[in-house]
Amino acid sequence: MIKTLQASQLDNKVKSFQLNHIQIGLLEAAVILAFAFLPIFLSYPYRINIFLSWEGAYRLYMGHIPYKDFGLPMGYAYWLIPALFFKLFGPYLFTLVKAQVFLNCVAGLAFRSVLQAFNIESGKRLVLIVFFCLTYLFFNFWPWYNQSVFIFELIGIAFLMHGFNSQKSLKRWVYLSLAGFFVVVSFLTKQDGGGLAFVLCTVLAAYMSIAQRKLSYLLVFIASVLLSAAALILPFVPHDFLYWFNYGQEPHYSRMSIRDILNEFFSGSQWIKFYAVVISLLYINKLTHWRDIFKNKSETLFYLLCMGILVQASIIQVTSYIPADNNIYFHSFALAYALHAVQFKVSFNRVVPLAASIVMIFFWWSGTYYKYVQKVVNRYLPETTAGAAKANIVSKNTYTYQEKKSVWTGVNVASWIELPGSKAFARVYMPKETVAGIQKLKAMPEFNSGAAPKVLNMTELTPLSHELGFELEKGTPLWYHLNVSFFDRELKFYKERISKDYYDVVLFEYIPDLNNFYPFELRDHLKQEYQLIDTFPAPRQQNNTFIEVYVKNK
Repeated sequence: MIKTLQASQLDNKVKSFQLNHIQIGLLEAAVILAFAFLPIFLSYPYRINIFLSWEGAYRLYMGHIPYKDFGLPMGYAYWLIPALFFKLFGPYLFTLVKAQVFLNCVAGLAFRSVLQAFNIESGKRLVLIVFFCLTYLFFNFWPWYNQSVFIFELIGIAFLMHGFNSQKSLKRWVYLSLAGFFVVVSFLTKQDGGGLAFVLCTVLAAYMSIAQRKLSYLLVFIASVLLSAAALILPFVPHDFLYWFNYGQEPHYSRMSIRDILNEFFSGSQWIKFYAVVISLLYINKLTHWRDIFKNKSETLFYLLCMGILVQASIIQVTSYIPADNNIYFHSFALAYALHAVQFKVSFNRVVPLAASIVMIFFWWSGTYYKYVQKVVNRYLPETTAGAAKANIVSKNTYTYQEKKSVWTGVNVASWIELPGSKAFARVYMPKETVAGIQKLKAMPEFNSGAAPKVLNMTELTPLSHELGFELEKGTPLWYHLNVSFFDRELKFYKERISKDYYDVVLFEYIPDLNNFYPFELRDHLKQEYQLIDTFPAPRQQNNTFIEVYVKNK
């Protein structure tokens, strides 16, 4: 009797340390929201390439029509959400951070939805969401199309998986149609990621059609893709869409190099290859006969999805190489399949295994957050490099001499400041010299005469159009990278305008280390036709990049 009572009490204690589905769900929401909203509470140094996100969103906010009023070598879908947030919160740089908060929330929920579609145990699912947030969302403070393309793809995959699982025909076709729509949105965000999303989802739909012996899965998805593409592309075809949009035609070129992909994959990509081997072995271990490939549909779908993500990651790292870790999401899918395939003796819904797993994840991926912890470490464990150097002690920090002279050196971002009284640049830091340069621009008579000046702004400081109050030209490229979004036709167009003194002010950013990021030939032409009146550092973390201010010769 006493033993039975003690056993019952022990069982109750064990159960008290086990979380139910509702508690897990609340924790999942809390984790996603915590990681997603973190960027709101910080201020940032000016980020390279953020100028492009701002101007595309600003043009849509101003009512400009893609390809008609501004040309770009990709789709316009990436800028839709930032433009919506400009409408809600104003056309400011920090509004882009708010837009990314929303995208991060959507990404976390979409990943959770995919895991739900495969009936992942709720405790494991929470571990995987923590992992996904730490390794992917934690990096996404600013919106960028190489990240947004995956978020839209993830939404499409989630709808596709739930469409496969739905028992009701109408609901199934709605989900499959939504999957096709978001795959097209992904494609109109970035061609490579969106194209791979289409290939992956098509393979999954084809497998499901074969396994279920219903061609409708594939047909409905393909039909949705075609209809969505027609609706989102055809209205822009009369506006030079076929010239601007890069599908490998002149004056564009294909950026898909099989040689580069193979070289990168076989000479590196250690994690991708490791995961491919591990999850393949785990999948094979679940098969007792080749017929199980089609009999166990959920297992095969999950395997195909995760392998497809690995294939995609190996290609994306070559075709979309900025930022360097934009394909890092593949870790989450590989771990998801591993946790799903391995049968553990403990339940992840219990607090101790759940907490231990999360602690191990933070230990494993300490590199994502250690740079913030490092500030505390450096305070209590100060660096002794200077003393070691004086004493001629050789260590990791002193075994090479620091270069005394170089083409460019890094700058101290900690000394950067905000532009006083600015809404467009609020909570964004720039070099003091850049701020002083903008203040000089504000004082120029061209921006204070009451007349609307004609300005060509070939710099990363695109919010200057809002800050200084000049209108953006229509019928021009969204940005000026030669042979990427700006071609010989546009180069000739601008040279002719400069020769005719069309612009009152031209702002040109000189970046000698980048290949015609702003065309060097146009700069040479400006020097001949216009007067250089000021030069100040650009908001980049090196000291050899400058913004030049040109006005008409008097």
